[in-house]
Amino acid sequence: MDDVRIGIAGLGHRGLHWIRLLQAIPGYRITAIYDWIEPLQERALGHIGRRGDVRVFSDYEDFLTYDGMDAVGLCVRRKEVGEMAARALEAGKHVNSEVPAAYTMADCWRIVTEVERTGLVYSLAEQTRFWGVIESWRQLAAEGCLGKITYAEGQYVGWYGTHQYFQDFKTGRQYPIEALPDHPEAEPTVLHSLPVIVGGIGSHDMDVVLTVLDDRVVEVVGMSTNEPSYAWPRISRADMQVALMKTEKDTVIRMLCGFTQPRPHGDHHWWQFIGTKGSVEWRRSLNEKPKIWLADTQMNDWAEVDWQYQRTDAPPGARGSGHGDADYYVHTHFRDAVREGKPLPLDVYRAMDTTAPAIRAHDSIVQGGKLMKVSDFRPGPDRKAGELAVGV
Repeated sequence: MDDVRIGIAGLGHRGLHWIRLLQAIPGYRITAIYDWIEPLQERALGHIGRRGDVRVFSDYEDFLTYDGMDAVGLCVRRKEVGEMAARALEAGKHVNSEVPAAYTMADCWRIVTEVERTGLVYSLAEQTRFWGVIESWRQLAAEGCLGKITYAEGQYVGWYGTHQYFQDFKTGRQYPIEALPDHPEAEPTVLHSLPVIVGGIGSHDMDVVLTVLDDRVVEVVGMSTNEPSYAWPRISRADMQVALMKTEKDTVIRMLCGFTQPRPHGDHHWWQFIGTKGSVEWRRSLNEKPKIWLADTQMNDWAEVDWQYQRTDAPPGARGSGHGDADYYVHTHFRDAVREGKPLPLDVYRAMDTTAPAIRAHDSIVQGGKLMKVSDFRPGPDRKAGELAVGV
């Protein structure tokens, strides 16, 4: 295969970012775009150099039947994102999907079985696993420098303002709460109904923790503040949701997320890992540096280390690609998997290891804090590749 002919589904902020980025990465050719909000289509075409070569679709099913594309870049923010990925696989298209992979366990299973049945590539476009600090911590853990990691924490507590929660669906324009009196046409977006914990820990920080641990979650319990938001009562989401988890290798994890509570617009992410031989933790603010403590090296206190998101070994093409230069790796790995059959660092099973604990945490919250088991999506004695698990 030469260039990967890719169609971009979802033309909001992330879709535009993908359009700009994929035109800068060799091996891609954008041949189609899809969004049901038609004004966003023209805006997207304005960012494409050869717009005359691009087919435009308002219907997702018509988009999937277009034979001029090999892959779908799925950049939608909808509860049906998992179903849309599965439908693309069923239509014979490779899929590179924005996070989270899905919002239901049924959709997770549908994606897995379609990949097994078709042999197509499914990639979860989760970029934080490629950050320099995470690669360093992964190596420290793999080499035993931290000993047995018994406890880990991850959190994604971000404040992006309120404009993502209200939109005029005829024009595509978004408005903050303060502007609503002058824009009665603005309606609540799907964010009001999407589970906070799935979009939070099911997107980035779960993958960071599992990448360092080389592990998967087997059980989880979740808790939440009440709805609506205390900070912005017009937003019908909880401010904070938290999950406690246990892994297959016997590590306890705490994961926290929230997006409606104002806080400094610096680092949204934070993690720490505590092991029998040492610990590492990320900075608490932009005024600090990450820290390490090793038990057997005569260290009496934490030592600061200049770990950063950007990698010291990043190729020139990665610089400025987004998310601390990590977006480059998401798209080059997907390209190489489609064109050359190279294995993905985050394959479909690891993608579901990242997503499923967050979905089950949400299920736990809905059921009053009930302990939930998390499935292993890999084929085994009880399930052949391409078959659904019993009870799904």
